[in-house]
Amino acid sequence: MAFEGLTERLTSVFNKLRGKGRLTETDVREAMREIRLALLEADVSYKVVKDFVNKVTDRAIGQDVMESLTPAQMVVKIVNEELTSLMGGEAVPINMSQKPPTIVMMVGLQGAGKTTNAAKLAAYLRSKTGRNPLLVACDVYRPAAIKQLEVVGEQLRVPVFQMGQANPVDIARQSIQYAAQHGNDIVLLDTAGRLHVDEALMNELKSIKAAVQPNEIMLVVDAMIGQDAVNAAVAFDQALDVTGVMLTKLDGDARGGAALSIRATTGKPIKFCGVGEKLDAIEVFHPDRMSSRILGMGDVLTLIENAQERLDEKKAEEMAQKIRSSKFTLQDFYDQLQETKKMGSIYDILQRMPGMAGKIDESMIDQKAIGRTEAMILSMTPAERENPSLLNASRKRRIARGSGTTLQDLNKLLKQFELMQSMTRKMTRGRIPRALKSILGGGDPTSMPDMSSMLTGAGRRGAPGMGAHSAGRQRKNMKRKKKR
Repeated sequence: MAFEGLTERLTSVFNKLRGKGRLTETDVREAMREIRLALLEADVSYKVVKDFVNKVTDRAIGQDVMESLTPAQMVVKIVNEELTSLMGGEAVPINMSQKPPTIVMMVGLQGAGKTTNAAKLAAYLRSKTGRNPLLVACDVYRPAAIKQLEVVGEQLRVPVFQMGQANPVDIARQSIQYAAQHGNDIVLLDTAGRLHVDEALMNELKSIKAAVQPNEIMLVVDAMIGQDAVNAAVAFDQALDVTGVMLTKLDGDARGGAALSIRATTGKPIKFCGVGEKLDAIEVFHPDRMSSRILGMGDVLTLIENAQERLDEKKAEEMAQKIRSSKFTLQDFYDQLQETKKMGSIYDILQRMPGMAGKIDESMIDQKAIGRTEAMILSMTPAERENPSLLNASRKRRIARGSGTTLQDLNKLLKQFELMQSMTRKMTRGRIPRALKSILGGGDPTSMPDMSSMLTGAGRRGAPGMGAHSAGRQRKNMKRKKKR
């Protein structure tokens, strides 16, 4: 995930500061030196790093910080504010025309993901703003570019306008007329790219711009090319005066320096980011939320928004009622798993949780664990899902054979489900503080024996969470407490 290495380095720096009761100027400058190295390693441009560190240092050695009761927290607060400011301060929407259609011209180098992300943006604008988008195939040079746009457009049920190998300027003009006649109030032009910035490319893009006068020139930048992304952004901005940037493949760049450099270098806002290969994997770029993620504080707001958009509110209320009445079954757990999958991968969800960023990496998560869990539950009869106590040795062997898993896998699932039931019973009895403390393993979120450990194969591959042995110890401890 983006900024993974940077998050880990910054967390280490802040932990050192928290270990000191009072901060001296030397402590602050030493921390800033480590932050400078961390940013440079994340592929942030040298000039941006220098300006950023100077600003943070000037504020951090001020009297308010040095005399604060929690100076380390004040330093974190300053870094958070400056990071947010570096990335633009606040989210910036697309420039919409008062008189439809709004014209969005997608530009960028070949391979940045213009075609796919033009379709993603069209679907996003349709679902979020109620617009009726039209995709336009202006890339007549790349083999199968038109076909690719038609395929993704069909998948998203977004209409595509194309005129084959005609002049891209004529295609753009004709598409505006077509949109006006067919009620399309936003037009997205998928223009051609090159492997590098050249005069022919820029002249063609300038001609399209002059012909249709777009409301938005969206530069699509591949975050994984690092400083080359910044260089491309500068070149396109000088030629076309871009109005916004979309960062793609942000989910695959562990350094993420482009996001921190582009805004400071070009002065143009990052408006959207691509966070996955699926056609709904696009997000508005919120600088404050991204800063929070970089500093390991999570991104709960985006997590909540995703849940509100993708989860069934009625099912969620029914599930909450069952939990309150201590009637949560394996069938309910299976249904909850299907809902949770709509929000993305378990790794992405955990990364947005406060305190989790930097503590896990994707290799620690067993990607096949969800499939095994589903297979085991589906291999049970309805009665067994409602009442796991029915599962004797012969039934367990049948389930393990039917699901292609082992008895060890099944026993681990049952033990962790039993523990989860026990925790929810505690919380519904009003013993929330003690229950939460137990769930969090004494305050460490990485030892949480919740759904994530049941899905990520924690016991098998050493992921954060609780294996079968730890679950057994927890259960024994709870029995001892009850006896007391």
